[in-house]
Amino acid sequence: MTSSHTQGTTTAPHPVSAAPRSGARRRRDTEHRLAHDVDVWVASASADGAPHLVPLSFDWDGGTLLAATAADSPTGRNLAATGTVRLGLGDTRDVTVIDGRVEVLRIDALTRGRGDRFAERTGFDPRALAAPYRWFRITPRRVQAWREVNEMAGRELMREGRWLV
Repeated sequence: MTSSHTQGTTTAPHPVSAAPRSGARRRRDTEHRLAHDVDVWVASASADGAPHLVPLSFDWDGGTLLAATAADSPTGRNLAATGTVRLGLGDTRDVTVIDGRVEVLRIDALTRGRGDRFAERTGFDPRALAAPYRWFRITPRRVQAWREVNEMAGRELMREGRWLV
């Protein structure tokens, strides 16, 4: 039997025939993933609609995700230009998709404690780099979570920034 592994967390595989989780269980699983995963897929688009997808490390504070990338990278430019993002956590058989609003912050805008927390949790400190980086604070607006087709119904856990379950 195999397992999924994400930066220090291991989850047992779930059988395809498993009963669908309740909305409350999916929310708990999503919140656990946000608190324990370290990396997330970040999908953004340029002003002319060209898609871009990269993995970034993040920190979850219970209400927002904090990520950092080079200000002049495609992701940095896209997030700053559009103020929107789609995030993907987990694997394709246990996915959480988050649509969020992005706030762009100068690299010196956070308190030392908040920056230290990010660096400790992710093993990456953008404040120490010579290249200009920015923080990107992401506020979830819509959250969906599902495993198999039997969880497609009820996959929306948050809408307009409000938990539905």
